[in-house]
Amino acid sequence: MTEPVLPAASRPLTRRGALTVLGGTAAVAGTSLAAPSWAVAGMRPGAAAAPSLSARDQVVARRVSAERAVQHVVELSEGIGPRIGGTPSEREAADYLSGVLDSYGYDVRLEPFPVADKFLADLTAVPGLPDDLCWQAGASPQGALGATVTGPVVDAGTATTGLPDLTGAVVLVDLLAPTDPPGPITPALRSASVGAVVAAGAAAVVLLLPDAVYPRRTSASSPTLAAPVAVPVVGVAQAQKERLRAALAAGPLTLTVTTTAYRGLTSHNVLAERPGRGRPGQGRQALMVGAHYDSVIGAPGANDDGSGTALTLELARVMRSLPTDLDLRFSLWGSEEQGLIGSRYHVAQLDAAARARLLGVYNNDMVATSWDPATRYWVLSFDGQPNVITSSVIGAAERLGYAPRLSPVTLRGSSDHQSFQEVGIASANFSWRGEESPALLEPPYHSPEDTVARNISLERLQVSLELVGSALYQVARG
Repeated sequence: MTEPVLPAASRPLTRRGALTVLGGTAAVAGTSLAAPSWAVAGMRPGAAAAPSLSARDQVVARRVSAERAVQHVVELSEGIGPRIGGTPSEREAADYLSGVLDSYGYDVRLEPFPVADKFLADLTAVPGLPDDLCWQAGASPQGALGATVTGPVVDAGTATTGLPDLTGAVVLVDLLAPTDPPGPITPALRSASVGAVVAAGAAAVVLLLPDAVYPRRTSASSPTLAAPVAVPVVGVAQAQKERLRAALAAGPLTLTVTTTAYRGLTSHNVLAERPGRGRPGQGRQALMVGAHYDSVIGAPGANDDGSGTALTLELARVMRSLPTDLDLRFSLWGSEEQGLIGSRYHVAQLDAAARARLLGVYNNDMVATSWDPATRYWVLSFDGQPNVITSSVIGAAERLGYAPRLSPVTLRGSSDHQSFQEVGIASANFSWRGEESPALLEPPYHSPEDTVARNISLERLQVSLELVGSALYQVARG
């Protein structure tokens, strides 16, 4: 699709613009990110018109700060790292989030729920691996767990016959999907490749998936085998595969593979609330702002969904001191990446009266990518229909001069808004994505490259804060 040419001040946000166009900068994780510096009544980057803000909009716009919010992204993605549902890192994140919300004066509680076992791996090397990439991978539950293996790296490619002696080696193995007839990479296919190199003496196996079609990049995963083996077997992401091969091409490489099984797991939702000033008790309605704070294996989760989590925390900070008629709830969901488990668990605990009190939910998932083509702010509804939440954000966009940058209300689930709309609660998901489709996500999505330096725009985060914050305050005042 060809976009119309906008005036220079109104052109869409780009990574280059996000990093350099504005006068101020924010030092984050060794990177200078451009600090949003427009005046409250000024033109926003990417806007198609000058704003016409209400008094309530101005209150929000003066207070929200992407620079402050991004510090939460740094803590989650770099201080804690990948936050896999139910593992100690996710619990560390839950404790951090609950501490922040408690410091803002909210009534905070953790809501526990059970989740499936997880099997993870960590990779280290001599010489060292590049430190701008996460080196967590997935471990096969059919391989050796609780094991640490160190050995020279050998690249076997796709070979399964005529292999040299691989005794003691950590072996890279390419997996190729069958073409005659076409089919998926199955546990049996993985077992055949693993079995061949283990028979040749491999001490550990690193499975490499085919590259995804751009802009997708394959993620790390815990590969399932058809039969158990006595050595560690791990699944790495496309970015990790490329870096491993580049390091090996530069000279001999010794890799240490450590696998860990996490069993009997409990994940947590982080729930915070404060009352409004409207009618007391059960007659008062509530609005919720939320995001998921977990990530997938091997992904630091800066944009997915450290950005939505940080937006939720920053709006909680701002709204704590603003009068509202409705109750406000700020909710951070665990284990979204495993199938919306946390938000669905929460919804299942709500009786009919509690569901009726909840007027709507603003869900924020990937609201700050710096990927150039992600110029559209998508308004996603599980049923494809407008509701009080979609309408309030579209109204805020009109006042901010951003209406042409928003999608129409679009049918799509796959995030926590779906859990609420499945039971009739108004909700929507908001996200920066490619212009043509909400399926057009940035290359760092679910990747070790989803870092602050590679995948966060403070400008887009600031615009997201203003859109959702203005909408929230307008509705919450009644």
